[in-house]
Amino acid sequence: MAEDPTPGCRAVLAPADWTPRAAAHQERADTFTAGHRDRARRGERHPVWDFLFTYYNLQPRKLRVWHPGYGVTLSGTAAAAYLDRTGYVATPDGVTVGTARLHARTPTLQFVADLMRATAARPPVLGCFGLHEWAMVYRCEKPRHAAVPLRLGPAGTNRVVESMPLRCTHFDAFRFFTPAAAARNEIRPTRRTQSLWEQPGCLHAAMDLYKWAGKLIPLVDSDLLMDCLELAATARELDMRASPYDLSEYGFEPIPVEEPSGRARYVRHQQAVSERAAVLRESLLRRCERLLADAGGRAGNRARIGSVDFSREE
Repeated sequence: MAEDPTPGCRAVLAPADWTPRAAAHQERADTFTAGHRDRARRGERHPVWDFLFTYYNLQPRKLRVWHPGYGVTLSGTAAAAYLDRTGYVATPDGVTVGTARLHARTPTLQFVADLMRATAARPPVLGCFGLHEWAMVYRCEKPRHAAVPLRLGPAGTNRVVESMPLRCTHFDAFRFFTPAAAARNEIRPTRRTQSLWEQPGCLHAAMDLYKWAGKLIPLVDSDLLMDCLELAATARELDMRASPYDLSEYGFEPIPVEEPSGRARYVRHQQAVSERAAVLRESLLRRCERLLADAGGRAGNRARIGSVDFSREE
């Protein structure tokens, strides 16, 4: 688990301290991305893992760069390489992320802090059974993963959606519902009301911890970013095993949520993801609050979503 650095401490790391950490991070990132990079060289696509590099678009070459986080200065000649990276500046002690970057990202820091706080304040809701993926192909002639067959076929998939309530609370999943499925959902989440509905049992809320940490690089450290990415991979695998797709060709055993035993299995795995996400959410929130304090920004308790434009993601 990533340690929780304090931006205000203004630590100066000697080369003997930071270069091994940078190398260890590169190895960790390269190990995680090896399969994706091999497939990319062969021009192959993967219906499960590509999501982590397309929807979450931090590419492997950027992911492997180690960032110590705001308030940490890297000393030694090797640190000069960071001056070619966005946000870094030279100081008498070495190279560090500059205050200009901190102030430029303050609105995003506040958005993320508010969303993390609002999400953590709610009890986890574990009764959705992963039906968001089913809702994305409900009464749809062209499924999103057209190259992968539906386990139960179109008619069987439709019957499953019609047999259970849709309870999706996550806007970035709901926005991909077919119109017929959207009409069946219990709520209508939007980007502006995201903080009103986001809840800690949601797999996509857990996966999005990686997105928010990635948006705050280099202000937050790469250890936290990788922890969030590894959780996102766990949640993605559960998401797709519970989906309507037949992924047996790719080595994924289905979790048949159309059956009571499958729903029970899903909830057990969902609870485990939720517990891991709670720890990382708290870590990300603490970092945001400390960065906001450094910037002289607000870190209060009232959630305020809508101050940052994420329209390009919609």
